[in-house]
Amino acid sequence: LEAEQLQLHHQGLFGPAASDSTMRRLLAELDDKTLMKIAKVRRRVRRHVWMLLHLRPGGFPWLTVAGRRLTGWIVVDLDATVITSASRKEGAAPTFKGTFGFHPLGGWLANTGESLAMELRAGNAGANTVDDHVRVLAAALDQIPHSSQSKILVRVDGAGATHGLLEHLQALNTKRRTVRYTVGWKITPEDEAAIAKVPESVWETSLKQDGDLQA
Repeated sequence: LEAEQLQLHHQGLFGPAASDSTMRRLLAELDDKTLMKIAKVRRRVRRHVWMLLHLRPGGFPWLTVAGRRLTGWIVVDLDATVITSASRKEGAAPTFKGTFGFHPLGGWLANTGESLAMELRAGNAGANTVDDHVRVLAAALDQIPHSSQSKILVRVDGAGATHGLLEHLQALNTKRRTVRYTVGWKITPEDEAAIAKVPESVWETSLKQDGDLQA
């Protein structure tokens, strides 16, 4: 039943959902070679769909941040989520939220809401895991058509506040590709003390999402 529920949003394209036993057999047969073929097909289909998006009256859905339209920028979000499990499934473990299940890390395209890449991880997987973030980011970028890779913005929450990931993001810049990134971090009392020392004269008013000044 759970497997069939997961496939409900695909019925319009693929018809009735496969049974959980059919899905289990399929997953058991997957290997690295097959997964690479699937990724290649997904990339090919995505290139065609994006071409159609560019041709529509509204064009490709560029993001607007603080009232500024980021034309030409592909925005990739890296974020982990917690999926609970009612039983001891393979890889399920206690999570940092006090639940039991999995802690997958995904890469999403903010422009369209597409899931570009996903890595299933045990529930006790760490948050600031450089290798996991680098791996998922690489898989996500591999799904972006080459014609759209010249300007990339990567957004990560506090889990990305590591020297390893930041250095990797900086190294992704080339003559043909500009990579910008924004990473959050938890402000400590030491940070607050340092911020308090900044002269008032250098502060600027922040902007709302629509570009208006914050009150």
